[in-house]
Amino acid sequence: MKKFYTKLIKPIFDFLAALTGLLIISPVLLILIVVLTIENNGKPFFYQSRTGKHGKLFKIIKLKTMNDKTNANGDLLPALERVTKIGNFCRKYSLDEIPQLINILKGDMSLIGPRPLLPDYLKYYNETQMRRHEVFPGITGWAQVNGRNTISWEKKFEYDVFYVDNMSFKLDLKIILKTIYKVISRKDINNSDKIDMPRFRGSPPK
Repeated sequence: MKKFYTKLIKPIFDFLAALTGLLIISPVLLILIVVLTIENNGKPFFYQSRTGKHGKLFKIIKLKTMNDKTNANGDLLPALERVTKIGNFCRKYSLDEIPQLINILKGDMSLIGPRPLLPDYLKYYNETQMRRHEVFPGITGWAQVNGRNTISWEKKFEYDVFYVDNMSFKLDLKIILKTIYKVISRKDINNSDKIDMPRFRGSPPK
């Protein structure tokens, strides 16, 4: 039953959900694209290489929430100083994630799965953590609804591997419902002075 769900039902659901979602939210997305095009000097989108299923690299698509301002030496300013007003609004309600529906339609991602991370992290994963790439990465997932950016990298990877081993319609439905709740309530979001998690540099020895 698990194989039937993962090989047939889940891909079909992903495609239909992504296509329907884009059609429904397209008016909002178009407005955000226009505003961000003006705010970011003609650059409404953010593209970055991420690691997908079986380690295959792809370009993730997100709304651009930070400008490209630099200091006197030409280095980018800290992330906190580059987040724009509309960008902060998009991050607050996870609107910057919407273009990833295009990644789903392209076959790069799933609606639910481990978050796609930077290729640089590949050399730091242990054998167990590497198993997160046995499935397609997702816009939301088991780790995201169980702490998001308030838990350690190690705990995130534990949740990712749990999802790989227990993927099912029931679990996916639970993740969708918890995602909706957390986006609305903004629960488990890191409100510190840092925009993003520290970069992963390997798990400490046990």
